[in-house]
Amino acid sequence: MSESFSTEDINAVYKAIAQRRDIRHFIPGPIDEALLARLLTAAHHAPSVGMMQPWRFIRIRRQELRDAIHRLVDEERQHTAEALGERGDEFMRLKVEGIRECGELLVVALMDRREPHIFGRRTLPDMDLASVACAIQNIWLASRAEGLGMGWVSLFDPDRLARLLGIPPGGKPVAILCLGHVERFYPRPMLELEGWAEPRRLDDLVSEDRWPVDETPRG
Repeated sequence: MSESFSTEDINAVYKAIAQRRDIRHFIPGPIDEALLARLLTAAHHAPSVGMMQPWRFIRIRRQELRDAIHRLVDEERQHTAEALGERGDEFMRLKVEGIRECGELLVVALMDRREPHIFGRRTLPDMDLASVACAIQNIWLASRAEGLGMGWVSLFDPDRLARLLGIPPGGKPVAILCLGHVERFYPRPMLELEGWAEPRRLDDLVSEDRWPVDETPRG
């Protein structure tokens, strides 16, 4: 018989999910090594298609490397602002990363030589990326439960970051994770607080038996 969860355990899981936030504001200071090990272990417990475990975690320890990553992100931030057109100035006012302030910086990458892994990927090759996303979510929820903030940064050129970190051909960085202590957690998602976007209602995103009629393209 499988071990059951108490009501308190169940509530704690849902609490972490509901209170998870994409954090950009950190209090500088190191993260305890034992705590970081717990977070990475949580990530490694994530499900993966065909049990391929395609995640690779690179700890950024050297300050000059952290600075170089920050420059890559800032360059992409500028390009994103240009691509946004009339919303570019509004975007530039947003704080989109905490690379220089966070206590721990991780780069999460897809492994190289993934082609032989076809279990669950023959028709859906992107399931390796889905597996890595599950690992990242595990870190996010565990971090929130531990009282640490985490921010997922995706503003970077993956090829340039791969060269910077010596990732071999076929491997691919997919996330920069900022982990650290926080003064407080945002009461709602930061982009909602900043007026950038409004979250959609769950009812608008659930349908039965077929694609929602009101979202079907009309020819």
